[in-house]
Amino acid sequence: MLKLYDYWRSSAAYRVRIALNLKNASYDSIPVNIAPGKDEQFAETYQHLNPQMRVPSIEQDGRISGQSMAIIEWLDETLPGPALLPENPWTRLQARAFADTIACDIHPLNNLSVLAALRKDFGAYDAAVTRWYHDWIRRGFAALERIAQDLPPATLLFGDTPTIAEICLVPQVSNARRFDMDLSNFPRLQEVDAACRLIDAFARAAPEAQQKA
Repeated sequence: MLKLYDYWRSSAAYRVRIALNLKNASYDSIPVNIAPGKDEQFAETYQHLNPQMRVPSIEQDGRISGQSMAIIEWLDETLPGPALLPENPWTRLQARAFADTIACDIHPLNNLSVLAALRKDFGAYDAAVTRWYHDWIRRGFAALERIAQDLPPATLLFGDTPTIAEICLVPQVSNARRFDMDLSNFPRLQEVDAACRLIDAFARAAPEAQQKA
């Protein structure tokens, strides 16, 4: 049985929940409350499991690893079920690049630790933090919208089945909506997000479907 160290609102953990569901994998969800003021990721017991003190982490047979993107590819390599990466090497590169634009360029700049530093170390007010948050999503989504518009027509980004690209996109769109961001300039991204949310694996992974710690 896999164990997922999870936080209901973490978009990185959300990605892994989607991947696990797409693979029809059974797993135990172990909540780690990373909300400011709770900070369970900094507890000594969790530091021992994940020295980065972040979620998610995954455990199998006493072995533990963090980093959502690495976990997703490991799940794809080791579990049966639908492939999370396209078969064609070039399309696989495109899907990885799309996903990494979110996971490497957008998400890290909007992580809780960064937002907290903006407030604490640089005196940013909530309005300034929101502008920061929106700006980095807008920059990334503008590029991704152009890429998505240029792809061959399909229900999703790289065909009619979800890949690592949609696994990363849907949580990031959820974050944008949580921060009341106007997404009207990104119609194709919204279209893909809407199609994914009709898929059971995505619906069951959504923050609103989780037990909130």
